Amino acid sequence: MSKTQLFDLDGKIAFVSGASRGIGEAIAKLLAQQGAHVIVSSRKLDGCQHVADAIIAAGGKATAVACHIGEMEQISQVFAGIREQFGRLDILVNNAATNPQFCNVLDTDLSAFQKTVDVNIRGYFFMSVEAGKLMRENGGGSIINVASINGISPGIFQGIYSVTKAAVINMTKVFAKECAQFGIRCNALLPGLTDTKFASALVKNEAILNTALQQIPLKRVADPSEMAGAVLYLASDASSYTTGVSLNVDGGFLS
Repeated sequence: MSKTQLFDLDGKIAFVSGASRGIGEAIAKLLAQQGAHVIVSSRKLDGCQHVADAIIAAGGKATAVACHIGEMEQISQVFAGIREQFGRLDILVNNAATNPQFCNVLDTDLSAFQKTVDVNIRGYFFMSVEAGKLMRENGGGSIINVASINGISPGIFQGIYSVTKAAVINMTKVFAKECAQFGIRCNALLPGLTDTKFASALVKNEAILNTALQQIPLKRVADPSEMAGAVLYLASDASSYTTGVSLNVDGGFLS
């Protein structure tokens, strides 16, 4: 039996936001390992360059680019650069997100609300619009939105973050329906509790962690690398008939 080529990304150009650490870093490294040229992006160039250098050292192809997806001008600039340098984009992974406040919903601060909406909803939306335009010109592509189980079951003291992640799940369906005619697929990954700096308020708090683990059938926190395989599936030809889906990778939390 011959080795499957379903997960082969040779010749593909992939953009991963929030890729300087955590889940984004794991995704960027796996996509590169499968042959994609990965544009590693986050707000600060240093962290991106570190990941890109590691990919290159392992024999892969990568470029580091700074982009704050909460800033519309930066989104425009980064896609102008992609168009100029590569002339195409095959895979977009919207992974950069923010969760600046951990409090009761009644204590939500307006600036925290606005920042969360600007990055998690407006940022994902217009990153997808710009990527979709490039993909439409080149016959298709795959957009993967990293949402969260909080979009289905709101996290305690994570009100506006949970609301934005619910919006991302619906946004995924919108792009899936309207962009299918252009050969563009759009799916969402819903990570469960994962050991990242982003989730440190939950993972490092023993009381919160113990409560969370009681609700996770697999009884453990995920490693960032355990999210990357699902994204590879959604990015590759293995999922050629899959669009508009929200894939839970949560240790059974939502089951």
